[in-house]
Amino acid sequence: MLGAIPGATPGGWIDAWQERMPRTELQLRPIAVSTQRADLAGGELDAALVRLPIDADGLHIIPLYDETPVVIASADSHLTAAEELEIADLSGEVVIVPKDDVLGVRVPGAVAASFAPPEDTEQAVATVAAGVGIVIVPMSLARLHRRKDTEYRPLRDGPNSTVALAWAVDRTTPEVDVFVGIVRGRTPNSSRG
Repeated sequence: MLGAIPGATPGGWIDAWQERMPRTELQLRPIAVSTQRADLAGGELDAALVRLPIDADGLHIIPLYDETPVVIASADSHLTAAEELEIADLSGEVVIVPKDDVLGVRVPGAVAASFAPPEDTEQAVATVAAGVGIVIVPMSLARLHRRKDTEYRPLRDGPNSTVALAWAVDRTTPEVDVFVGIVRGRTPNSSRG
């Protein structure tokens, strides 16, 4: 079973798995960033697409790609006039930080929200769509929660977010090795599979 954090897009790797291992089903299970380490330790997952940082003790970790941070604003926000933004551009804005925030961006001069943090990014985006504040997330989460009444712009000087493949050292199986090979771009004819 493969775990995947919100925004991860393992479709191409799953397709390659189905071609290479047609008799072995690959099940996908959504996991939260806040529980990704515990989910890997629980024994149900063979591997997971996780967001770094993660406690690496007892894990193999392969960084896969970095995601660009973006600012989500209401579609009629003045911020959408720019092609890209910088943190300094966000001074004076209400920055909404959901409880599942993965970037931890601090904006000097930001206005504190007068309400409790939303439970998750989806609720934060709904608040932004209502014309209240902005939220800063990795681009995949902006795409996942895309709405007609919001837009996003890259945050040029914001922190990237790294997505990685992780699995328990003591649970490396032949199937995990095949999936690692797929993720690393090895062909079926490779000597390492």
